[in-house]
Amino acid sequence: MESVLVNRNGDPITFEVDYDAIAEIKHLRESDPENFPKIGILVLTYNTSGQIQNTLSRIPKGIYDIVDEIFVFDNCSQDDTVDKTKEYIQKCEFRDKFKLFSNPRNLGYGGNQKAGYQYALQNEFDYTVMLHGDGQYSPEMLPKMIQPIFKEKAEVVFGSRMLNKKDALSGGMPLYKWLGNTVLTSFENIVLGTALSEFHSGYRMYSSNVLKKIPFQENTDDWHFDTQIIIQCRALNVNINEIPIQTYYGEEECNVNGISYAISVCLAVLQYRLHQLHIIRNSRFFIERDVVFRKKLSRFSAHEMILKRVKTPGNLLDVNSSHGLLRASLEEKSQKYDSVIEKNEKSALENSLQADFLSRDSLTEVLRLTERKYDYIVMAETIEKFRYPKDVINWTSQFIKEDGEFVLVISNIALWFYRISLLIGRFNYGEKGPLSHNHVHLYTKDTALQLIRRSGLEVLDVKYSNFPFEVLFESTGSSKVIKCLDWLYSGFVKVWPKAFAYQFIISARTAQFNSKIDVKDV
Repeated sequence: MESVLVNRNGDPITFEVDYDAIAEIKHLRESDPENFPKIGILVLTYNTSGQIQNTLSRIPKGIYDIVDEIFVFDNCSQDDTVDKTKEYIQKCEFRDKFKLFSNPRNLGYGGNQKAGYQYALQNEFDYTVMLHGDGQYSPEMLPKMIQPIFKEKAEVVFGSRMLNKKDALSGGMPLYKWLGNTVLTSFENIVLGTALSEFHSGYRMYSSNVLKKIPFQENTDDWHFDTQIIIQCRALNVNINEIPIQTYYGEEECNVNGISYAISVCLAVLQYRLHQLHIIRNSRFFIERDVVFRKKLSRFSAHEMILKRVKTPGNLLDVNSSHGLLRASLEEKSQKYDSVIEKNEKSALENSLQADFLSRDSLTEVLRLTERKYDYIVMAETIEKFRYPKDVINWTSQFIKEDGEFVLVISNIALWFYRISLLIGRFNYGEKGPLSHNHVHLYTKDTALQLIRRSGLEVLDVKYSNFPFEVLFESTGSSKVIKCLDWLYSGFVKVWPKAFAYQFIISARTAQFNSKIDVKDV
C-alpha cells in the first residue's frame, strides 16, 4: 500500500509502507507472544475534521497485528472531529482496536499528551507511539517507528524531517519554519550538549520505562512540552534514536505562535542549565536515575591537584575518595595502596548517622589487616559525609607516619552562586556537588581550616579548584571552549578563592611538638 498526497506547493508526495519491517515484527510476536511488548498508538486531534479520516485510513493494515490499541485523544475540538472519528471507527474492520476520548476542555497540546501518556501508563503499555491526527506525519512510517524497539532496544524514537534537510523543503515545509527549526535546534544542541537533527518533530515513540522515570506531568501544557520532555530524556541520559521521515505540509491549520514558541524553547534549555548550576532548581528536572560520577581532567580540578600532591611513591590509604574515581591513578603512584570504598552511598550515610563516623568498621578492618603506617592518607570529597569529622581525622592519624601527609578535599559552600542563591531565598540540595543529599556538614574555607587544626593537624598548603565546567557541559576534557573558560575562571579563583573556589585541597600533617620531657625531670 502507498499513498500519494499533494502538498501545499502542489507537488505530489508518495508515502510507501515498509512491509519487510511489518513482517519482521509480526514474526517476533508470533514466535514469542508472551514476551512481546504491549504497544499503543496515541493519536492527537484538535480541529482536524478534514484530515482525521484520511490519517486513520493510511495506517497500514499490518500494524493492527502488532499494536494492542489505538487511542485517539481529542482536545475539545470546535468542529466535528469527534463525529468524523466515530464514523471512521464504526466502519473500520479493526474497530475493536480503537478507543476514542474527548477532553471536556482544551488541555493544550502538552496537556493532551500528558493525558495520553497517563492513560498508557495506567493501562500498562510498554511503548507508545504519538501520531498527529492532521496527517502531517506519515502513518505509513509507523513500522519504521516501531522497528527500533526490537532492532536497537530503543526506548525513545524520533521521526526526523531534518536528517535530510533538502527533503524537508521539497515536502512543503515553509522556508521560515525550516530556518527556525535549524537555528533553534543548533542552539538547543549547543546548550544541552546533544546532536539531534531536530527538536521539533511531533512524531515520537516513548517507552513506559522512560515515562515512569521523568516527571512529564510537570511540563508545560503548551507547545514546548516536546522540548521539555527531550530535556528530561537528556537528564535521564537515555539515547534518542532518530529515523528519517518524509515531510508533508498540506492544508492543515497551524496553531503555533512562532515567536512565542521560539522564546519558550530557548528559556526551557537555559532553565535546565541554570538548574544544573543550582542557581535555580526546578522539580521537572529532578530525574530518577543513577547518579554517575566521573574523573575530572582539567588541570584546575581537585582530582588533578591530588595527583600532583602525591609526589613520592609510598604507602597510601584512600578513604572513599571521589567515589573511587582516583583509584587507578593513585595505585599507579603508590608503592602500596589500600582503600576503603563505600559501595552503597545510602548505607554510608546511614552509618554516619548511627555511628561516630562513616565506615568505621570497614576502615578498622582494613587497618587491622595491613598493620602499616601510611605516607599519604587521601580523604577527597569525604569529610562532608562524616557526622563527627574531627573524631575521624583524630582516629585515622594514628595510622600515618610521623612525616606523612593528609590530603583532604572539602567543598566550598560559600561559592558565589550559593551566596546569590541565599540572597534570593534559595538553598536547594541536589545529587552532586557541595549541596549533595548525603552531605551532613557544609564548609567554608575558614571552617574547613578550623576543623583541620582542631583535629590536631598542621596545615601545610591550601590549593583551590575551579568550578567543574567539564561536568556542567559534559565535556570530554578536549573542548577548547571549556579549556578557555576554565583558564579565565582560574583568574577569579586566584583573586578571591573564598568566593570562587569550588573545592579546597588541603595538605596537612600531624602537629609536631619539639619540646620533650626528660625522664630525670619527672
